[in-house]
Formats: sequence, structure tokens, C-alpha cells
Amino acid sequence: MDVKIIKCDSGPSICRPSWDVYFLKLAMLASERATCPRMHCGCVLVHDRHVVSTGYNGSLPGSPHCYTDGCLVVDGHCVRTNHAEINAICQAARHGLSLRGATAYITNMPCTSCAKALLAAGITRVVVFSDYHDTLAERFFAEAQVELCRLPMPERKIHYELDKYSSARPFPKPCCEKDHNPASPPAGE
Repeated sequence: MDVKIIKCDSGPSICRPSWDVYFLKLAMLASERATCPRMHCGCVLVHDRHVVSTGYNGSLPGSPHCYTDGCLVVDGHCVRTNHAEINAICQAARHGLSLRGATAYITNMPCTSCAKALLAAGITRVVVFSDYHDTLAERFFAEAQVELCRLPMPERKIHYELDKYSSARPFPKPCCEKDHNPASPPAGE
């Protein structure tokens, strides 16, 4: 077998994100599944650079979505959905995964209740790129000595240029077209 080492002339990709930016972009992607038009939030819980669970603000499984049945607003807040952080914590719990020592990457500063839930679950670091109104999250994080990192919002572009990769080719016609961008997700998804 003839083995060759071929080096790229351009060096490492200039688009390769840091770990923090990578996981924040995953949180942004998770937020696209949100089922409430009042806010799209995504959360990715990570331990040792391994994604433990993800969440977005969405209705309970089997329940109507805000997009289809309207928001259920109490005291100015939609209560039809769980917040992204709660859904991520619940996903980890359903699979028996510990969050002790994990980092939460969230598109927005958590509300007070979500901040307390993250602390109770064992989160030791929180990374966000936007604030949230009327929250005591920062206070609770400081009291618990949880590191809070505010980073700029990552760019929304995904750098993947299929035509530039010599070993990859586009499909002539996608085989699962019905799965791409449904008008509205079925209830409970």
C-alpha cells in the first residue's frame, strides 16, 4: 500500500472556531427548533468538550405549540413552553447523565428559575452572548462561584463549501426531501 502525506498549502482553516464559539453555535442551531415566537433560546450542556444534552424553548411532548395554538401568556410570560435550559437538564436526566462540572452554552442569559436549576444540576460554568430581562442569574452564579462568560454573538454562517472538498460530492437529488424545513413541526417534537 502506497501511503502519502499531503499537506494543505493554506494551513489550518481560518474558519475553525474556538470550543466556546463552536458550542455557542450549536446552541444557536438548537434554538431554531423553538416552538414559541416570543423567544428562541438554545442550550447545550457540555462536559469535557462532549455534548451531554441540548434543549430549546419548546412545548411539553404531545402538547400544542405556540406557533400552532398561540402563546399562553401569564404576567407577560409565555408559560406553554419549558425554557431551553430546563429541557436540556430534563434530557440529561431522562438518559441518566450527570451534569456535575459541566458548562452551559446558552444563547441568552438564563432567567432566575433556569439559573437556579442549572446550579442545582451541578453546572460550574455558563457561557452566553446576550442578556435576559429581569433576571437574578448573575447574582446566583456569583454566590455559587460559577464562572459566567459573556462572549460576542458568533457569526451565523456555517462554513462548509462542499465544492471545495475533493473527497465529497453533492447528492444528485435528496432522498428525504419531506424532512427538510417542514412548515410547522408536529405537536410534541
